[in-house]
Amino acid sequence: GLLIAACHEAGLATLVHTPNPMKFLNRICNRPETEKPFLILVAGHPADGTMVPKHALIKKSLAEIAGFL
Repeated sequence: GLLIAACHEAGLATLVHTPNPMKFLNRICNRPETEKPFLILVAGHPADGTMVPKHALIKKSLAEIAGFL
């Protein structure tokens, strides 16, 4: 989360991708089988005029997504 926030603060756009299965990354990146990748984070400068879709700005309230005992 801190890396994504830092990228956004630096003016970069980010995309988190969690393909399933992830083991193909070990082969592509020449990493040992003992390492387990869990996500791909893509970061870069957005194209001019890029905007966040309106529906992505609509957030549910805490009461709609959580319950507390």
